[in-house]
Amino acid sequence: MFADLLMIVPSRGRPHNIAALWDAWSATSTGAAELLVAADDDDPTLPGYLQVCEELQIDLTVGPRLRMVPTLNTVAVERAPHHFAVGFLGDDHRPRTVGWDAHYLAALKTLGTGFVYGNDLLAGERLPTQWAQTSDIVQALGGMVPAQVKHMFADNTIWDLGHAIDRIRYLPDVVVEHMHPLANKASQDPGYLEVNDPEAFEADRLIYADWYANQFPADADKLRTLIGGAPSDGMAAVRR
Repeated sequence: MFADLLMIVPSRGRPHNIAALWDAWSATSTGAAELLVAADDDDPTLPGYLQVCEELQIDLTVGPRLRMVPTLNTVAVERAPHHFAVGFLGDDHRPRTVGWDAHYLAALKTLGTGFVYGNDLLAGERLPTQWAQTSDIVQALGGMVPAQVKHMFADNTIWDLGHAIDRIRYLPDVVVEHMHPLANKASQDPGYLEVNDPEAFEADRLIYADWYANQFPADADKLRTLIGGAPSDGMAAVRR
């Protein structure tokens, strides 16, 4: 039997973070969600992932290095048919609210089709740095994040799509803490340095901007059709 909600955690170079995430998950989850870690087959720390996931009985998938968002999309497309909803957690997110998974699932089932995210104590309502979405969206768009970014602006993409169809819910009392260097809750490491490199950031920004200008209206219309609404008149969602 598959859980209604699958939370996917792409990770590289941080098997210790998976153990810490599991501690928080075990203390707060009701069993409504499954955890799946996605690791790279060329990661020098892959033996650590194999060991941690075997010891803690965490589901692990290993594949070629695609970077975070392409990995998330690939795994989500594979797994979506088996779950009502799929979601994303970074390996530096920590669920803090008991029953967070049940809250996510309840919100998504109320929406029928849509997105949900909790309070990460960093971006808050402004951006979904972690989220879950119904699997019909994954299947309609061919992935969780249709903008072909590597890492940055995935959260902006989800915000845009959710608000375009008014099917995104923020749960301020459901805390999924983001243990990020920007919040002084983690130290910089090669992973953070790579994704925050100015050239890498600018590359993702340009990809996101191109998606928003050229593909977003069509993607939003796919979701409007999914929920039985009329296509738009070409107007984009109001930007933050």
